[in-house]
Amino acid sequence: MSRSNYTFTSESVSEGHPDKLCDRVSDAILDAFLAEEPEARVACETFATTNRVVVGGEVGLSTKDKTGAMMERIDAIVRDCVRDIGYEQKKFHWEKIKVQNYLHEQSAHIAAGVDRDGAGDQGIMFGYATRETAEFMPAPIQYSHAILRRLAEVRKSGAEPTLGPDAKSQLSLRYVDGKPVEVTSIVLSTQHTSKKQTSAMIREIVEPYIREILPEGWITEATEWHVNPTGIFVIGGPDGDAGLTGRKIIVDTYGGAAPHGGGAFSGKDPTKVDRSAAYAARYLAKNVVAAGLADRCCLQVSYAIGVAKPLSIYVDTYGTGKVEAHQIEKAVEACMDLTPRGIRTHLGLNRPIYARTSAYGHFGRAPEADGGFSWERTDLTEALAAAV
Repeated sequence: MSRSNYTFTSESVSEGHPDKLCDRVSDAILDAFLAEEPEARVACETFATTNRVVVGGEVGLSTKDKTGAMMERIDAIVRDCVRDIGYEQKKFHWEKIKVQNYLHEQSAHIAAGVDRDGAGDQGIMFGYATRETAEFMPAPIQYSHAILRRLAEVRKSGAEPTLGPDAKSQLSLRYVDGKPVEVTSIVLSTQHTSKKQTSAMIREIVEPYIREILPEGWITEATEWHVNPTGIFVIGGPDGDAGLTGRKIIVDTYGGAAPHGGGAFSGKDPTKVDRSAAYAARYLAKNVVAAGLADRCCLQVSYAIGVAKPLSIYVDTYGTGKVEAHQIEKAVEACMDLTPRGIRTHLGLNRPIYARTSAYGHFGRAPEADGGFSWERTDLTEALAAAV
């Protein structure tokens, strides 16, 4: 039986965090290839450290000429990402960094399986949804993201010019009867521009924005605050700590409130089920909850490389289901083609919509007019309800 009274914690990291910067670069390169050809193949990894960004992996366009022309754009794509995030530090500046490109053609053996509409790899993927927020997301991760997104907005607008790009947030929420009611602790570490700024001064800057984001009444006199608890945080980003694509998979998903299959998202085109099937699983779990079939839903799918049909579909509603889990499993299979191509078609994934996913979560975002975050739609509720 699920617990109803407890405290749960999730964290988020900003777009300027070294790992998130790498996710952004990998996804920006993916978007550039997909803008050239919707069927482009990309598996791009990025590494960043002091004054250096390294990209590598497998890519593929229909001709070598197109691939060669795209290779010439990689340097500019990397620098544009770093500039947009806001890095103009002495040892990590968008103009001065050295960019090394080790991208090469996709393996013919992998391509052969994918070209038959099979999955690009084996693996397990999970989707999750809950009624505890309007976005059907766990509250700790949703609000941790929202805090950092708001601080990035005021930094970039010039309203808070002393804040830097690198930041982390963490919220511990107390639940009563399964619902979040109070913030027991807030942890916020943000890069800043002056060594003279103390932790107290940084708290004075960020506290109004944190209170603006969190629901009224959640912050109490008992709430513990830890703002820049180590003191000075001037050296940040890849100069302070190396970054790598795919190291923030829990931040990217549900903040630890649900299982994770282990596969990262950024830099992978939608033939890779690590990404596309995880999006489909979220889409289905969200629609199950939105349809009123359960208050919480976790959905797992599994695949074999080169095989189109999923090997299994599993649903757990944690005792909140209005119908049996096996009925939801059958309804899911009836309502959506979960082959890799079926997922890409249903959700419109062969589009340059991925750089925007690289920070502040892949889930719990609003669907966008150009197809971004299509997996957040709730347009399958009637079909699922009818199917059960």
